[in-house]
Amino acid sequence: MSSSPGGGLGGLALAQGLRRAGISASVHEKDPDPEFRIQGYRIRINPDGITALQALLTPQAFALFAATAGTPGPRMDTFDQRLDLLHAQELPLVPGLPGGGNLAVNRRMLRQILLSGLEKTVHYGTRLTHYDVDPSGSVTAHFADGTSATGDVLVGADGVNSAVRGQYLPQAQVVDAGLRLIYGKVPFADEAARALLPPELLGLWTTVVGPERRFVGLAPVRYREPIHEAAARLAPGTELSADRDYLACVFGARREQFPCSDAELFALGGVGLRALTLSLVEGWHPRLVEAVSRQDPDSLFPVSVRTSVPVAAWETTAVTLLGDAVHVMSPAIGVGANTALRDARVLTDRLVEAAAGRPLAQALHAYEAEMRAYGFDAVRESAERGHRLVGQDPLPAAQA
Repeated sequence: MSSSPGGGLGGLALAQGLRRAGISASVHEKDPDPEFRIQGYRIRINPDGITALQALLTPQAFALFAATAGTPGPRMDTFDQRLDLLHAQELPLVPGLPGGGNLAVNRRMLRQILLSGLEKTVHYGTRLTHYDVDPSGSVTAHFADGTSATGDVLVGADGVNSAVRGQYLPQAQVVDAGLRLIYGKVPFADEAARALLPPELLGLWTTVVGPERRFVGLAPVRYREPIHEAAARLAPGTELSADRDYLACVFGARREQFPCSDAELFALGGVGLRALTLSLVEGWHPRLVEAVSRQDPDSLFPVSVRTSVPVAAWETTAVTLLGDAVHVMSPAIGVGANTALRDARVLTDRLVEAAAGRPLAQALHAYEAEMRAYGFDAVRESAERGHRLVGQDPLPAAQA
């Protein structure tokens, strides 16, 4: 039995994989319900993420995921504020994968698919306070509401502010990367909105870099059929929220570029955030400014970009970590969610081996060694590109 604090994408994907393998698990989420807060809009799912979901989800759930994903192609180009091309990039296509391995997904919808079938597995309003390891090797997680859960393995999938990491690896640092982002959505409600930007700005991800390395990221989500029809056809009983085509629009800059303090930034409402963004892209190409002006105020929210500092190998125990709890990274290369999904697939495989007789400590050690390698490689690559392109702080030296 495995217990996992954290009901984000990685923790839910792990729970789905273990459920499919016949291994019992419980998920404990501090939020009171799955719709408690905005957790982002569009995410890119790459071949690592797609193959992980294919392995972890039921065939019906994976088919629904693929049917509700946008397929904008493999372009990830960079333009200047006049919309002159600075750098063209085309990702390789992977035969046999939906969208050639390049998908644009509504994060909320993916989370709803990952929650399907886990109604008795996920426990909301359970914030981890601490855990204890029994002399027998079992782990008990204690929650602020007075409840607890005991299992053979405790998986910290509780995000950037992980309480599990805080107790287990207090030497592991998460630092401010120096960037602030404002996330928003531009509804594609009519032809005028859809025609607002030229097709070359509507690829898998487009970065527009302006003066002082202020930037706007653009990424469309377009559905190929009505969502309720896809759910009824492929996974009856799975409830997905209604949605329409939209453009994810993210403004970012160094914190020093904002004419307000962090406290003031995070206190602004949607209208104020949109006005602030417009003031910081003044003089940019008119079509881009128009797109920013069409952001839905209710969709806007600010984020401080943080990154983990790679840490040396630790002694394996019955406690381990997954996703942002161990290798949170800046969004500069767009692989954070994919890396968490990859963690879930690798850890599921190792726990299946343990259930079949492999010593549990050996199985967890193998997971951690593999996860540290690709996870911290992604952290370093994200930090390097973020520093070079938009001025992210250099990554501090790895921790011993």
